[in-house]
Amino acid sequence: MPEATSDFDVRALGVALRAARRDRGMTVEKLAANAGVSAGLISQLERGQGNPAFLTLRRLAGALGLPVAHFVQGPPSAGMVVRAGERKRLHLPDADLVYELLTPSLQGRLEVLRTQVPAGWTNESKPFVHEGEECVHLLSGYLDVVVGSERFALTEGDSITYDAAVPHWYVNPTDQPAVLIGAVTPPSF
Repeated sequence: MPEATSDFDVRALGVALRAARRDRGMTVEKLAANAGVSAGLISQLERGQGNPAFLTLRRLAGALGLPVAHFVQGPPSAGMVVRAGERKRLHLPDADLVYELLTPSLQGRLEVLRTQVPAGWTNESKPFVHEGEECVHLLSGYLDVVVGSERFALTEGDSITYDAAVPHWYVNPTDQPAVLIGAVTPPSF
């Protein structure tokens, strides 16, 4: 499966980052200050070098007023089919989550992701909050989904739909990974 950090993706990220920064009339130093990262890192990324952490991409996107997808979506897809071996992947090493995009791009009105949630994982200290509606379908394993103050236990084959603007988080209290399909509208990545 292709990695999100191939040479092309890093070069494309650099081009998109430089263009977004210049479109906003920002210097490298100003963007660095706004994003809370070093100017050297931004310069390195704009030259198509390095492997930025997801948190770095979130900070840069936030400072530029863009969704993270602006930097990781790659070229527009000509087709509607996403082949199993050609899914765009995003691995969050800090969180140990792996996301695979099942829709051709994030340019439409729907985002569908396959996510593997590791054993023992939770994001209770940093809940997800974003615009739109979300539906999660558990393919395998067990997962607690907390939406606001309500906790829902999902087992294989269960689904849950909720307002994604309400803080929500996942808890996998087991020693096995959980695999889910998540659909979000509008795309929030």
